[in-house]
Amino acid sequence: MTEEPGQRHLNRESQPMPETTSTPLAAGAAGSRGDGRPFIKFTAVGILFALILIAAALRFYRLSEIPPGLYYDGGSNGLDALQVLQGKHAIFFPERSNGREWLGIYPIALAISFLGRTMLAVRLPTALTSLGTVLVVFWLGQLLFGKDEESGRATPWRGLLIGGVGAGLMAVSLGHTILGRTAFRVNFVPLLLTLCLALLWWGWRQKSGGRILLAGACAGLLLHTYTPSRITPILFLLYGLSFLVPFRSDAKYSLRTELPRAGLFAGAAALAAAPMVIYFTLHPDHLFLRASQLWILDPSLIQDGPLDIFLKNVWVYLLSFGFHGDPNLRHNLSGQPLLNPWESFFFWLGVAVAIWRWQRPAYRLLLLWLVLLVLPATLAVENTPPNTVRIIGAFPAIYLLVAVGLWEAFHLLKLRIPALGVRAASIFQENGISAAIAVSAVVGGFILGKGAHTYRVYFEEWTAAPGLNWAYDVEWTEWAQILNALPSDANMVYLVPRPGSSGHNSFEFLYRGAASVQVIDTTLPFMTQKVEAALVGMKELSTVRVVDWNDDAPHHNDEEEYIVALLNKHGRFLGSEQHAAFQVHTFTDFALDRPLTPYDDLEPLTVVYDGGITLVGFALGQGERQLSTEDIVNLGTERALWAALRLQTAPGLEADYVGSLRLHDTAGERFFQDDVPLMDPLWEQTSRWKPDLPVDNLFHLSLPADLPPGEYELRLVIYDAETHKPTAELDVWKTEIVLARLQLDEAP
Repeated sequence: MTEEPGQRHLNRESQPMPETTSTPLAAGAAGSRGDGRPFIKFTAVGILFALILIAAALRFYRLSEIPPGLYYDGGSNGLDALQVLQGKHAIFFPERSNGREWLGIYPIALAISFLGRTMLAVRLPTALTSLGTVLVVFWLGQLLFGKDEESGRATPWRGLLIGGVGAGLMAVSLGHTILGRTAFRVNFVPLLLTLCLALLWWGWRQKSGGRILLAGACAGLLLHTYTPSRITPILFLLYGLSFLVPFRSDAKYSLRTELPRAGLFAGAAALAAAPMVIYFTLHPDHLFLRASQLWILDPSLIQDGPLDIFLKNVWVYLLSFGFHGDPNLRHNLSGQPLLNPWESFFFWLGVAVAIWRWQRPAYRLLLLWLVLLVLPATLAVENTPPNTVRIIGAFPAIYLLVAVGLWEAFHLLKLRIPALGVRAASIFQENGISAAIAVSAVVGGFILGKGAHTYRVYFEEWTAAPGLNWAYDVEWTEWAQILNALPSDANMVYLVPRPGSSGHNSFEFLYRGAASVQVIDTTLPFMTQKVEAALVGMKELSTVRVVDWNDDAPHHNDEEEYIVALLNKHGRFLGSEQHAAFQVHTFTDFALDRPLTPYDDLEPLTVVYDGGITLVGFALGQGERQLSTEDIVNLGTERALWAALRLQTAPGLEADYVGSLRLHDTAGERFFQDDVPLMDPLWEQTSRWKPDLPVDNLFHLSLPADLPPGEYELRLVIYDAETHKPTAELDVWKTEIVLARLQLDEAP
């Protein structure tokens, strides 16, 4: 990174666009005394104070309340951190959310040890990391641009302004603010990468082996953070090799003198990365747990060709610089672009300048950084790109390029308006302290002004955005808080019905009560077995409390009423408590010496199918009441009922079957249909059932409220899930069988 003999000559030949003038402003003369270093330091302190003030305010204000809930990934981090506190140490945690590296987990464990199992404990480490990134970007900007690479002359004001503006824009960025307040381990990527490059640049120029070793350690630790960071070794390699292009005679001299320092960096990086490399060598299936779900070369994930997807992604991410951004509320607001129009203008100007001056190390570094840290995002399959999370590693380069564009715009104006440069130089020569204050005020005022705008957008518009509660799974956070406030003991179990879910990591992390909590997926065909397993699993069972969501709750489902009926049949009802979004029904005195079923007896109904599956029993009921199907069943005005099917498979069955219950009127017209894959209690489909072992499947039928009154037939069809071909009853060769005849009265 230093300029060896011959390199400065190369730079002169390749720079038709002058960067500095001989004015004291360009050279860094800040006052009449000496080189003006006191005034430069005063300015740096002013900018640093403004950065800390605004970045901390945006990242820590009401951090325990906003975002309003703890997202699933945050809950996963919290649960993994609890494992660490329980002595289960690891460098990779594969159990939850496609696996996660240790570096995002251990700081959370430390925070939990002080703050307890709270949202603040999970979010504080990444908020601190986000703040630290801003400060390190300020430092890196000064290192990269505090010295003119062509002449070797100090340019501290250029470094201060580029570093200050770049860090300031990052501090008040809406995207970086939102991600910094969310417990995403990806926040460690820009911090470690920026710190690595700052230490490397500083150590290389000062020929300091210790700083280079620290830089290498940071580079190796990047592999312990987040999946896209695995591309950073390519960044270091390409940047190092770029100093050999074009290869001239003096490059051999540079290679001999710089190679030992490069070896120090690479060795430290390899040593720091070694634990993770060894882990993935021993567990290769964990290496691509998440990447395998997003890779554009996987034909099962895409409809178009991978090149088409890649080009579309590139275009979408280009648009995020000034036109359209991330539509995900967890990352952004209403698809706002990452850069506003004027930031985008200076960004593209900075990119153009960096391409023009690509032979200068600082500009070349920013270009490579930008391209390579955005590349993983363009190679991922996304439902709604762009994804801010995937490009956060490029944020420092993006905002430093904006600052470069701003500086170059000022410099071009100064060249074309001579009086501007003379006046600026005069001010800095004659009144250095005033100039320092002025520069600090301009940069600091800009940061504070933009920060005030981001504050309003985030704390007023973003927090009130429709869908935010859904995006952050707020109901699970609220439910944990409610249960924490209710009395409980170790012999009590809560049953929480929720369609399509068997639990939530955020709830498991935030819930601190003594009672066991079991989330029951009410869409499953074996819901009763799940309820029974929850009760039988208790060592001593004294009380069962079941949640009955209100009809207007987003997770309300009619099937939860069957759980209430089931418990009422097998236990003693004690009473109900009304809460804002739900009721809690309490039961006791359970007799678990017989299977927990909604029926007393199955009606003997044997149907042997040619597909190797047999129906051996059937029951129909409403609530806790079983209905006899010998005659026409009068349902009255009730539109909800359940049906239990007992089935078994023959040896060698390879098909996976779906059970289809259909309602036909007397003329044969179909009015209702409910299709459910046939499963056993282990969630295995029919091809994996144990032969000749009976399995119960429970159907919950919610007939349409506008279904005309009259007589109907409830029919059963069993068909192959892959081919949709129905299996027929042997000897009869009909694919539909009539289970019951129903009579419906007119609904009130």
